[in-house]
Amino acid sequence: MILAPGFTGYPLDRGDEMRDDMRNLDALAGDPRAKLLQLNGLEPVPGPDGGLSWAPLDESPDIASLALLGFDAGRVPHFARLGDPVPGQPAYAVWALLGGLSAPEAAIYAGARSLVDWHMRHRFCANCGHVTQPMRAGWARLCDASAGGCGAEHFPRTDPVVIMLAEHDGRVLLGRQPRFPAGRYSALAGFIEVGESIEDAVIRETYEEAGLRVRRVRYVASQPWPFPSSLMIACIAEAEDDAIRLDEKELEHAKWVDRAGVLASLAGDPDAPFIAPPPIAIAHTLLSWWAAQDS
Repeated sequence: MILAPGFTGYPLDRGDEMRDDMRNLDALAGDPRAKLLQLNGLEPVPGPDGGLSWAPLDESPDIASLALLGFDAGRVPHFARLGDPVPGQPAYAVWALLGGLSAPEAAIYAGARSLVDWHMRHRFCANCGHVTQPMRAGWARLCDASAGGCGAEHFPRTDPVVIMLAEHDGRVLLGRQPRFPAGRYSALAGFIEVGESIEDAVIRETYEEAGLRVRRVRYVASQPWPFPSSLMIACIAEAEDDAIRLDEKELEHAKWVDRAGVLASLAGDPDAPFIAPPPIAIAHTLLSWWAAQDS
């Protein structure tokens, strides 16, 4: 089974070799073919077909206010504008718009959203508190020593998250949080802590949330998740027993579901035992992968 989780397959050449060359960056910004991703805060502005929309750059664009997203096959440069923080914008306000994006567009949007959001939230140096400025074509920020800063360079970070299915006797454990739509269940998930491996995080999080001891952790796939900037690491593990001891601070409910129930849910059967996560979520990919395995 070929896995292609949502937000993966970034179609642009990221152009890392161009990020420190200000002369070439100015030339790229002045390219009449250059495209600027249209965003409303952090949300995409849909085009006529519901996909991403692009506009030409200004005649004299300020390269310091732009992030180079990369080049398409015709070497057309694509940019996003680095803006001011957007107070109170819900992380999932964009959810209804994602269905109109093709897989490559979703990947571009995920990268652009995470990068723009990181700049919004990292305007000050974590080392000395001085105001920072974008550098490397929007892929870093500098606490400029010549302007009174400490000279530290800051780069976008990705927070690793494990998302996992515990398996026992031909069934997998699914849980729901209170914020989920009615009837929706998903795989358990949690952030990897400092000094922790992927396997250790799966074991710890499954025990903390559901009271289950698991072993034989296996990696399945990964996905960038731009809300705001995580790497979802999908795994499966074997549970030693099926006695759920729920942490109600983390989950509202959890239950075991067999392969037939998972398949019915993925197919949208109204009589299925739960509503599956949306296809763009790696939980959907993980459930699809598990359901396709031999019993």
